[in-house]
Amino acid sequence: MQLTIRATGDHVQVLSYLLAKNPNNLYERKHKGHFIRLFYSQFSEKEVEATIFVTPDPLELVKKQANTYDITHYINDREFAVSSIFCSLIRSSLGTALNGMPNKEYEKWVYYDFPFEFSFGPISSSLTDHQIKDLFDPIGYETTITREEIDYSIPIKERSTARYISIKGKTTLQNGLRQLFILIPVLDNYKHYYIDQKEIEKLERYGQGWLDAHPLREYILRHSLRFKEIYSLVNNQETNPNDTITPKQTKEKVRLNDLRYEKIIKKVQEAASKETIIDFGSGEGKLSARLGFVNGVKEILAVEPSEAATLKAKIRFKKVAKNNQFLVPTTLWGSLFYYDERFKNKDILILCEVIEHIDEARLPKIMDMIFHEYQPKMIIITTPNKEYNKVYELNDHMRHDDHRFEWTREYFQNWCTERAEIYPYSLSFEGIGEENEQYGFPTQMCVFSRKEV
Repeated sequence: MQLTIRATGDHVQVLSYLLAKNPNNLYERKHKGHFIRLFYSQFSEKEVEATIFVTPDPLELVKKQANTYDITHYINDREFAVSSIFCSLIRSSLGTALNGMPNKEYEKWVYYDFPFEFSFGPISSSLTDHQIKDLFDPIGYETTITREEIDYSIPIKERSTARYISIKGKTTLQNGLRQLFILIPVLDNYKHYYIDQKEIEKLERYGQGWLDAHPLREYILRHSLRFKEIYSLVNNQETNPNDTITPKQTKEKVRLNDLRYEKIIKKVQEAASKETIIDFGSGEGKLSARLGFVNGVKEILAVEPSEAATLKAKIRFKKVAKNNQFLVPTTLWGSLFYYDERFKNKDILILCEVIEHIDEARLPKIMDMIFHEYQPKMIIITTPNKEYNKVYELNDHMRHDDHRFEWTREYFQNWCTERAEIYPYSLSFEGIGEENEQYGFPTQMCVFSRKEV
């Protein structure tokens, strides 16, 4: 992962003083086991180009602290993509430039606008190229996005999903770096560190002079601060984050994930039998926490294979447990790939945005275990509607890098109907989210109800 800073024109050599890095030497430091290096590939009177890059230490990432970044570090690309981790590793190395504190004789150059080109990558982002440009273009940059050509020995794909971004514009070095340090984590929608009041102060400092005027300010704040309670301290209001970053959709649009939960909760409330519920793939416990307030529910099993997510779920449940009306869910390690007798004969089994994370070839065996062995009275399945991706301008991309597939409405309905023909269940379909006349709803849901035998 790397960031290249290139400037052209008069006086560009003073950038070495603003960066506090000698162009004749290779800068090299070790930070938390990772090597940070900076070198100048060009240093002339009219052009300066410096690259800072990080070489991660895979062993250090997991040694003694497997949960520092994520329990799924063994399949996680964050440590090798430009993200909040990258920014935190290079921050001290670029501290002089970020803080605008070179030697006194060069202080005036802190406020000098140079024609810059900042290039960085690889990035792993769920945002479309158009959405990425919406973040950089309003602050005066010309944005170029490229993908590497790849040549596998077997026909998998021709182009990498990782992207490289180059932005060109006239700005100060300090301002350009500060913008990147805010927007790079927004691109990735991921922060590995604890977010508190200091993060608000950093946003105010780094965003001074440009963030307040940005048309996507609210989106940037939400995805920088991550939590509504902290976001409201900055914005003095509580609003729900958007799924997309269209400027027109800032306050009134409810997050799609919340709409899914609301629809599922309604189905649970309407169910004749709802005493025992399994929330499979419960993640950080957001849905399970809401289920804990449904009248008539006596047992909730929050089943999740990720230790890190389960720990977050426990913290969530502990906070809500202060409410006497809340039924605390039971967190269990579990996987759809393995039979577990504890899941038999429950009233409701929920697969909320789960099946698309499983290889399609493995689904029949999993479904057979659910329908034939577990035999819940009701099964609720939600999954993305592939057709709706055109509304999001995703082109050929899926909504999440971990999705193994995304199905059209027709395919999903046929797949569910095949299950109902094999097992004694009736079924019904509904859409979730804002409906598009041509492409339907962003999320599709099927409810299986067991027939009396």
